[in-house]
Amino acid sequence: MQPRFVCSLEFIPGLQTAPTPAMKQHRRLPNPLTILGLLLLVMTGGRADAAPPPIFQEKWRPQFHFTPVDTWMNDPNGMVFYEGEYHLFYQNNPFGNRWGHMSWGHAVSRDLVKWEHLPLALAEEDGVMIFSGSAVVDWKNSSGFGKEGRPPLVAIYTGHHTKKPLQSQQIAYSNDKGRTWTKYVHNPVLDLNMADFRDPKVMWHEPTSRWVMTVALPKEAKVHFYASPNLKQWNYVGEFGGVGATNGLWECPDLFPLAVENEPSGDRRSKTQDRRWVLVVNINPGGPAGGSGCQYFVGDFDGKRFVADPSTHSRTSVPLWADWGRDFYAAVSWSDIPKRDGRRLWLGWMSNWDYANEVPTLPWRSAMTVPRELVLRQTPSGLRLLQRPVSELARLRDGRSALRRSTVANANAFLSRLSVPTGLAELELHLDQIPTSGMLTLVFRHGRSGETRIEADFTAGALRLDRTRSSRCDFSPAFCGVHTAPLRVINGTLDLKVLLDTSSVEVFAQGGESVMTDLLLPDSTNLEMSLAWTGDSGSARVASLSLWSLRSSTPVLKGSMP
Repeated sequence: MQPRFVCSLEFIPGLQTAPTPAMKQHRRLPNPLTILGLLLLVMTGGRADAAPPPIFQEKWRPQFHFTPVDTWMNDPNGMVFYEGEYHLFYQNNPFGNRWGHMSWGHAVSRDLVKWEHLPLALAEEDGVMIFSGSAVVDWKNSSGFGKEGRPPLVAIYTGHHTKKPLQSQQIAYSNDKGRTWTKYVHNPVLDLNMADFRDPKVMWHEPTSRWVMTVALPKEAKVHFYASPNLKQWNYVGEFGGVGATNGLWECPDLFPLAVENEPSGDRRSKTQDRRWVLVVNINPGGPAGGSGCQYFVGDFDGKRFVADPSTHSRTSVPLWADWGRDFYAAVSWSDIPKRDGRRLWLGWMSNWDYANEVPTLPWRSAMTVPRELVLRQTPSGLRLLQRPVSELARLRDGRSALRRSTVANANAFLSRLSVPTGLAELELHLDQIPTSGMLTLVFRHGRSGETRIEADFTAGALRLDRTRSSRCDFSPAFCGVHTAPLRVINGTLDLKVLLDTSSVEVFAQGGESVMTDLLLPDSTNLEMSLAWTGDSGSARVASLSLWSLRSSTPVLKGSMP
């Protein structure tokens, strides 16, 4: 028997390779994990069984969620639409797959489905990491950074100093559609001499004809609002805080107006002419399922002050959560979506700070959720934020199996004959004639042993997502668990949409009124399903059921080559 080499390698932020001149020139360097794979291949004589799997085909690699090629990723940053491209910047460690050396990675997409990886956009240098922030199109060239009559892209980010306790707001600009960036020579543009002051989200406020920045003071559980005519000089105009979930650090805020839709009637949804403002504040810890989470507030904003809707919020009310699962954080929206589109789109980081550094994926670590469209709905309890997967994802649908007007038992027999070998699936279920009590259980079986359970408990008014038996848990005691969201029956019906990738599940109930996102680490990609009803008050009826297998949206790598 030939000798085998056994090697384990862990990247610890404090011990990772320091930034090099090449990084400062915004070139993308190979991850040490990639180099290690090549060395192991050489040491084992080039045997096929010793080679790592092809890139983007590794175990648990998401197939229609965005992931970095071979490094660490956390918060989405700088999300902006310009000249037909959705830009996604993100917190990135170019040197390993654990947190450290924060810089801005970069990718673009023309359809929110297929992404092209681009070289590092903004690099850590001179003892300043590039923490989270936003980007805008400076259409009127108020900053003066534009050239030849074309508007510049301007990034507004937090400069995190590594040699002293200081965070300040800084800017950079691009005149080539975000491919290269120049840091402003007079940075910082906003400095309160604070150790925790970060994550600026900037928008153009049309009623006051000026830029408005929403930025977090994490330890004080509040956000500040600043105004500027040119993105360079900023003046304090207001603040908001002290309500909602406050037992954690407030981070990654967002602020935007959003249309309000009426309660659905039958299969129809109608939008009103009403628009309200939504203030998003991510918090860590203190999320609804433990660890990090994303809360929001609904109200009015006049360019200076945000006033929460008193019928929706109070100092004693329960926080409003955008997502009730374990793995949804740092969600922020795209700027400059064209008016002819009219949607408010966002995505979040699909992980949790309780275990993010330990999730056992190689060579990359972390993924984003699918992009989602946002809308407000008027409910008996007040205005609520709804999330729905963007319609563009439908182009990944492959084969469809469908059933209409069936009992739950017959629907279960229908599902039992189906399987999805790749594990990439979308399921839509519509129930009607729901009694006042009872429970629907939807089970996704991963191979022979693992399973993920979704329970719609109409007696308790709860939606549960159980991953205790679906995946590996040994890497962190905080990982496995059952997570619960409120569930409201609407006109005797339930709408349920479920998206499954190789290592995640996203659940959207009642048109996105209750949403849950969880990571999964199953031993097998093969997916089988079952459906069951329990209760003494009779069973609901399956009005319709559709199952699609989904295709992979393999990203384009040409932009990331040296």
